[in-house]
Amino acid sequence: MKKLMWLTAVAVAVVGFGAAEAQQTPQTQTPRKGGTVRMTAPYGGSLTSLDIHTSPRAQDDIAGKILHRTLYNWDSAKAQPALELAKEVAVSGDGMVYTYKLLDNAYFHNGRRMTADDIIWSYTRIMDPTKGFPGARYVRFIKGAVDVEKGAAKEISGLRKIDDFTVEMTLAERVNPGLLFFVGVTAILPKEEVEKGNFNSNPVGLGPFKFVEHVPGSRLVTERWEKFYKPGKPYADKVIVLIMGEAAARDVAFRNKEIDTSILGPVQYVAYMADPVLSKGILEVAEMFTRSMVMNQASIKPFQDKRVRQAINHAIDAELIVKRLAKDKAYRAASWLPSSSPAFDKAMKPYAFDPEKAKKLLAEAGYPNGFEFEWTTSPNESWGLPIVEAVLPMLNRVGIKAKPKLIETTVLTETAMKGTFEAYIGSNVTGPDSLATLKCFHSKTPRTACNYTAFNNAEFDKTLDAAGQAADPEKQLELIRTANAILYDEAPVWFFNYNKAVMAYQPWLHGLQANPTELAHQYPEELWVDERSPVK
Repeated sequence: MKKLMWLTAVAVAVVGFGAAEAQQTPQTQTPRKGGTVRMTAPYGGSLTSLDIHTSPRAQDDIAGKILHRTLYNWDSAKAQPALELAKEVAVSGDGMVYTYKLLDNAYFHNGRRMTADDIIWSYTRIMDPTKGFPGARYVRFIKGAVDVEKGAAKEISGLRKIDDFTVEMTLAERVNPGLLFFVGVTAILPKEEVEKGNFNSNPVGLGPFKFVEHVPGSRLVTERWEKFYKPGKPYADKVIVLIMGEAAARDVAFRNKEIDTSILGPVQYVAYMADPVLSKGILEVAEMFTRSMVMNQASIKPFQDKRVRQAINHAIDAELIVKRLAKDKAYRAASWLPSSSPAFDKAMKPYAFDPEKAKKLLAEAGYPNGFEFEWTTSPNESWGLPIVEAVLPMLNRVGIKAKPKLIETTVLTETAMKGTFEAYIGSNVTGPDSLATLKCFHSKTPRTACNYTAFNNAEFDKTLDAAGQAADPEKQLELIRTANAILYDEAPVWFFNYNKAVMAYQPWLHGLQANPTELAHQYPEELWVDERSPVK
């Protein structure tokens, strides 16, 4: 008989995860009911999808946190995941079986109560082999999920319904499921609403606010869900998400008091910090994102040679770009895993800027005169075209000619998942679970899940597989560090930086969380506005 230990929160602490450098002043006031919170979607000119299973874009999960809910949430104050749709969980002695006692008062926006069937159906849908849903990278840690992904089974063997409000999850590897199932792409959705066929235009979720309207390229409007399972919450009557991909537009709107939050780019960051008024409403956090140029080893021959990939890392003065263009609103990347990861190796140093070494490596690889490639980029000022333009002459200096291809930020993720690029620059989530993060480079991970580089290294796979089965947490961390070191040496990407996210907020807005997993992802049931808000 399995020995179970019942927990009301995840017991595995997560240390060092991107603590905020500045936080909102703690409020002693009683939260005010009513009013409207006006958030911004800053990562492009649209929302890709309101069916949160279909899109890994950070932009879309801003709406996801409003409309939908996952099994866990991220507790920024404690820097660890916390149960959300379950009131307690029992863990077997070997740490491979989790039995969840679900909430019995969580209602979808159509009025139906969530049950264990919804958990099982949602995770099974995510593994549909015909869809290539991005959340598969997380669900595939459940035993039998990969069989569904391969089309060899229709049900996930590691999920079992005990009763309407109890579900058992058996894992295939030793991971903390809280680090997997707080991510928006694993949200629990109602089967009957999804199967109507119009879910993207009429989403129905478990979140604190229900859908009212979506004006593409302009706004998303939601209103309070009166049957939300947290007593007394949400506080606001409405949450409106205004879509503003241009930093300059957000700056004007914020200064005119037309929005309550604004994610700042490097230029605005410097200006706001120098302003005696605006600087009082700044929230900063070291996010779990790694910015990089991803090299597609399946589409261009030079990228198949690690000496070429290493040469690119040596050819670029990343530190100068972080200082001059990013205005120090970033941290130089030393490897794929960010400094907030418990497996981060402090002894690991970034690739040195050394053009002569880059030339030597290129010559050894058979490219003494360099080569050409197409570099796909978005207009994003922090990790898009301005960075590419700064890098081009550095690469040209060692003989590599990159031809920029500009696309909309909204289609960048789709381009990565389809593999229709030679190289692209982007910002990829790299936490908080180091094992799941590195799985994106495992040869058995599909491109649609996150192996965008088509990386394939037997030593890396073997090391990561051993980490997934290690019973000793310290041994697992050691193996993860080893795998990360292999990745560093193989250099499937240009390691650029780890993001420092900065949000400006109006003085009447309260309840923001310094969320290191994505600062723009706020749990809106905690937000409230006082009487100074210009919108009632």
